[in-house]
Amino acid sequence: MTSTSGASGTVRPIAVVGPTATGKSDLALDLAERLGGEVVNIDAMQMYRGMDIGTAKLPVAERRGIAHHQLDVLDVTETATVAAYQERARADVDALLAAGRTPVIVGGSMMYYQALLDEWSFPATDPGVRRRFEDRLAEVGPLALHGELAALDPAAGAKILPTDGRRIVRALEVVTLTGEPFAASAPEIGPARWDAAIVAVDRDTEALDARIAQRTRRMFEEGLVDEVRALEEGGLRDGVTASRAIGYAQVLAAFDGEYDLDHARELTFVGTRRYVRRQRSWFRRDPRVVWLDGAAPGLLDAALAAHAAPAWRPPRTVD
Repeated sequence: MTSTSGASGTVRPIAVVGPTATGKSDLALDLAERLGGEVVNIDAMQMYRGMDIGTAKLPVAERRGIAHHQLDVLDVTETATVAAYQERARADVDALLAAGRTPVIVGGSMMYYQALLDEWSFPATDPGVRRRFEDRLAEVGPLALHGELAALDPAAGAKILPTDGRRIVRALEVVTLTGEPFAASAPEIGPARWDAAIVAVDRDTEALDARIAQRTRRMFEEGLVDEVRALEEGGLRDGVTASRAIGYAQVLAAFDGEYDLDHARELTFVGTRRYVRRQRSWFRRDPRVVWLDGAAPGLLDAALAAHAAPAWRPPRTVD
């Protein structure tokens, strides 16, 4: 493991992860102020310029003068990839550590988090193979293609949602190119890169559902529909990843007459709540994470204590 901070022991990153709408951004700002740090984003959709309201991106005026990295780095027509993010974000963290600034890594995109903090080398890609499976996806749809993946690689089929066409295509590409199961390319949990501390913010499920409902309502009241319309003119529908973001996909479908905007808002709430359940389940499997109550008055102190605690190490095994 590479560790810029390990040599001096003076600067250590802290990652603030967990479900959407729990208060991660505010805690990250508090930590950056206290630790003399800067924020590194790990929310995939906040990397897109113009996708502000629907991603709950903090406006510049509310960032307390703290620099944010990996925000607004992609146009909506560009495809976000974990491999490209890994390269850019690791360079940001290394630069901050070299400058003596504490990286405060914040967001809830699960694979981006793991790509940044774990040793994960991505299998090569082949445009021809990828295109073949993308064409197959367009021809038969994600459910049928998922069946083909499950027959070829049952473990990947069990792990990847039947609706996630992009990951189904990628899994088939990797299996085809490597001749190995898709899981063989996944990282294993070990000490976090840079010995980063990791905290997750969560809240009572009922209270969090209420926060999601309030956030969704506020997004539509504050102009999400107009934001999507402007992005549509800028090529949003051509974006492989941006157009599928929760909220944006639902509003685009409303534009197409599939349902009205009130139903789009309800589906955005339902989609966000479902995503929160996935985030919670995924991060709960990571033994390095220190869980914090986002409603607790001592939230910042608890996060600082986690940052000061010894780095996680795997349990010792006895032969």
